[in-house]
Amino acid sequence: MTDTGTANVLEINNIEVIYNKVVQALRGLSLSVPRGQIVALLGSNGAGKSTTLKAVSGLLALEDGLLASGRVLYNGQSTAQYAPQQLVRRGLSHVMEGRRVFEDLTVEENLIASTYALTGRSNGQAKPDFDLVYSYFPRLFERRKGLAGYLSGGEQQMLAIGRALIAQPELILLDEPSLGLSPKLTEDIFAIIARINAERGTSMLLVEQNATVALAVAHSGYIMENGKIVIDGSAERLSQDADVREFYLGMGGSGEAKSFKDIKHYKRRKRWLS
Repeated sequence: MTDTGTANVLEINNIEVIYNKVVQALRGLSLSVPRGQIVALLGSNGAGKSTTLKAVSGLLALEDGLLASGRVLYNGQSTAQYAPQQLVRRGLSHVMEGRRVFEDLTVEENLIASTYALTGRSNGQAKPDFDLVYSYFPRLFERRKGLAGYLSGGEQQMLAIGRALIAQPELILLDEPSLGLSPKLTEDIFAIIARINAERGTSMLLVEQNATVALAVAHSGYIMENGKIVIDGSAERLSQDADVREFYLGMGGSGEAKSFKDIKHYKRRKRWLS
């Protein structure tokens, strides 16, 4: 992996994103991902989490989105000068929400298709490591000759992460890896995410609705509302914060689960702003 000497593999500086030339999705958002760490990006639906990832990976234009101001720096260089496929070849992989596997190809063919990301690597020695993927996901090895469209949701998520690993990334953007999975599969997937980070030093920006599992593997985190960061800190601090516990971990001060429907929105906003 490349090490430019910068402390942060990713820096997002005061960005604003607009869709369809009129809808502002992000408002002066800033965050950073320290090299070798997992950073969780949490928030409710519509907060702008997925938009943040697309701003990093250069996919906004596909949805008529525009990075109107601010900068995204990957390894100290602006991502604006690179097309999405060039960013992948430079070690930035985006595992999108909904898995997005090639359903008519086999598991093995899906992994082979991802080897394009190794083309033109500066060291000229990058080789696809299928055994690495299968070591993290033995189930994929068992199903490697089967069509990806017949995999379970959990297996497809494993394949989506496996395709990212083939590219030997420095930074992985993970968008809702637990979406549609059972609690047991969610636990398994996040255990593997933590292993990849610990064993390979891969940095990750993790978007996740399940704040509990996200903070369990992350080093630090940010919470978004309405396109802005409203609170940030270490994963330990966030998991112990009373407001975070109440509104994102579903726990009230008494330790009982609390419904968002029972809480007036203006009270929540007042607490964030105080």
